[in-house]
Amino acid sequence: MTSIAWIGLGNMGSRMSSHLVSAGHEVKGYDVVDALRAGASQHGITAVDSIGEAVDGAAVVILSLPKGEHVRSVLADADGVFDHAAPNTLILDTSTVDLDTSRWCHDEADARGFRFVDSPVSGGTQGAEAGTLAFMLGGSDADVADAKAIVTPMAGNVLAVGEATHGIAAKLVNNMMLGVSILAMSEGSQLAHQLGLDPKAFFDVARVSSGDSWAVRTWYPVPGVVPGAAANQNFDASFSAMLAHKDVTLAVAGAEAAGVHVPAATLIRDQLQRLLDDGFGGKDCTLVVREASPDGSVEGWNGS
Repeated sequence: MTSIAWIGLGNMGSRMSSHLVSAGHEVKGYDVVDALRAGASQHGITAVDSIGEAVDGAAVVILSLPKGEHVRSVLADADGVFDHAAPNTLILDTSTVDLDTSRWCHDEADARGFRFVDSPVSGGTQGAEAGTLAFMLGGSDADVADAKAIVTPMAGNVLAVGEATHGIAAKLVNNMMLGVSILAMSEGSQLAHQLGLDPKAFFDVARVSSGDSWAVRTWYPVPGVVPGAAANQNFDASFSAMLAHKDVTLAVAGAEAAGVHVPAATLIRDQLQRLLDDGFGGKDCTLVVREASPDGSVEGWNGS
């Protein structure tokens, strides 16, 4: 049994941390939202009232937070993780952050005598619930090996992808590719419809031929085709437009810094931004299918 502090008990963190409890670990959890702490306690998490209480006695600290600014604050602010963690504590950040924040985390942790592994995940709330997430780990070989042992109960795949920041780099590139796949799927589904193709018949073609992708098989944006797709539920979010926009925006920023041209990623970023501008950031990212619709209407979406 390992004593683990979990910071951030939202949609991902609450589900992920419960698997560690099931695996026999002691997990103390903290979130700034009282209701999230209360909800986590129903799944075996020992809910506490501060970061210091969570970190006290913990061998491992795991972060699951919305943005890079939250990660920096939780780690380095007064009464944060750095103030309370024991020397040599292993800190894992499962959040999706910018590359500069991840580099800062590694450097600051090392300077203060801690170990740090960037540990972003892919698979969304469905994967978090099922314990089938893909973890992408970046850091020293020894730290990544220790991190792998901790995250395995939450994972379907654990991938050691390289040195510090390579985990988050892999996550951002992967989600950029997902965004481009959603763009292609959106345009294809709408063109197929306008050409009179039965949506299920066309889906059956795409999923076994060159139009196939994970997005097509999992999130096809027409109701009644793929069980579990947001199109069946008025595009209620499984992966929100707001989060998808954040990830693609971070990837585009990384591409700009590296001098790589990513016009397709820029296009899906801008389409997601229009969803946010119109007040639909909480809807599923696949609602960008409206961008390909001749009149903006989408089968399966009531407009709200």
